[in-house]
Amino acid sequence: MPKQYYVYIMTNKNNTVLYTGMTNDLKKRVYQHQGKMTDGFTKKYHVSKLVYYQVAQNAFAAISREKQIKGGSRAKKIEMINSLNPDWNDLADTL
Repeated sequence: MPKQYYVYIMTNKNNTVLYTGMTNDLKKRVYQHQGKMTDGFTKKYHVSKLVYYQVAQNAFAAISREKQIKGGSRAKKIEMINSLNPDWNDLADTL
């Protein structure tokens, strides 16, 4: 079975910080963010709520999409989130 890759956006409880990443194990990666298991931006800013994700065809496509999203404005990221998750619910429970 081929691996699936994901591009995702997470935020903090007040929805004031946005973090974009990619992984091949979304459930595990969200768990790591929620448990503050790695030092860095997400730990410092308490990023723990998954608000957006999409499946990519392969690792290259996921990396390309991640860079595209990161290069976009905050307004574009908010628009993406609102289009699929207008209430900004934590999608981690649906994985």
